[in-house]
Parts: sequence; C-alpha cells; structure tokens
Amino acid sequence: MNWLIATIKIGLAAAVATTFDDNIYLTAFFSEVNRTFRPKHVVVGELLGFTALVIVSLLGFLLGLVIPSTWTGLLGILPILIGLNNLRNFNKDDSAEDKSANLKINSKFRGFDSRRRSFWDVIRDPQTYRVSAVTIANGGNNLGIYVPLFATSSIQNLAVIIPVCYFIVFCWLFMSYTLTHQPGIALVLSRYARKIFPFVLMWLGFRILLDSKSYTLFLPNS
Repeated sequence: MNWLIATIKIGLAAAVATTFDDNIYLTAFFSEVNRTFRPKHVVVGELLGFTALVIVSLLGFLLGLVIPSTWTGLLGILPILIGLNNLRNFNKDDSAEDKSANLKINSKFRGFDSRRRSFWDVIRDPQTYRVSAVTIANGGNNLGIYVPLFATSSIQNLAVIIPVCYFIVFCWLFMSYTLTHQPGIALVLSRYARKIFPFVLMWLGFRILLDSKSYTLFLPNS
C-alpha cells in the first residue's frame, strides 16, 4: 500500500506541474464556443493531444527495458533544468495580461443550442485538431518530465501514474470550462499559482535520480 500512495503522489505532482498551464489555452478555447465550435471539440482535442504526448513518452519506458535504470535515471536532470529555467524566466514573463485576453471574451453564442454532433463528427472536425495541436505544442514540459519518469517506472507504477495524469487533465477541463464565467480567477491562477511548480519539477527530478540510484554513478568506487 505504501508504494501505491507514493506512486499516486508522484503521478499527481508530475501531472499538475506539467499540465497546469493548459488552463490558459483551454479556458480561451471554451470562451470561443459558438454554433460550430462546441465544448466537445475542446475536450476531445485536449485528450487526443495529451494521448499523443503520453504515447511518445512511453518510448522512455521502452528505453528503460534495455538500458539499466541507473543510466536512464540520469534523465531526471531534465526536470531539474526545466524547473530552474522556469525560475529564471519568472521576471521575463510579463505577458500574463496578453495571454489572458481571450479569457475575458464572453461569447454571445455560448447560450445557443446547436445540432447534436456525434463523437465521429467531432473526431473528423478540423477544429478538434486545432486544440490538439496547441496541446502538443505546449507539451515540451510534459515530454521533459514523462520520458525520464516513465523510463524509471515499472509497469505496475505506470498503471497508476498514467490514469492519475488523465484524471488531472479532466479536472483542468472542468475547471477551465467553469472559469469561462470567472476570467478574473483564471488570471490570478495563471500569474501566481504556477510559480510553485518549478520547485515541484525539481523535486521530481531529484526523486527520479534517487529512486533510480543514478547518483551512485558519481560516487568513487569502493
């Protein structure tokens, strides 16, 4: 049971730290809902994009099957570097107001009913992949964290971590849809709450290095 709790904590930390910024563009997309662009497009597009990132990240797990974990664990340096880079760029990110411009859009079509769209219709709609493209383009941090995390995880751990990641994505989708009615809260979250996550990323990196015992590669032979 201890391993399960520990793995859930790691999954939550990784998912929240790497997908928190999704709130920015998801809320913007939800605010643009009209007769032809429905919330279903945003949900399906986000899930397709995130699934693509997970599939690419699973290459890290395959890498871990052929390379000793002490070596793949060195990939834990990536989350640390990403966290440090985010800290360095704090004062350079003055575009919160610009990024949140669409959050204040109150689409006049939001209350209009549109014809029902089947799941197949949504899958074939190019607007769905507009959301997916943004998700993938915003997924650099995801790959930087998931690849080393998956590379040092067992199948048992992945069976917990991946569902936790999807759970967090669904939470963001629900929150972003709700925030279209309260753009001020979205602005506060985007500006202040995300400043915590560079430290979470660095913690994940150190955890990967420790769990994989990669630090032993730097110790003198006894």
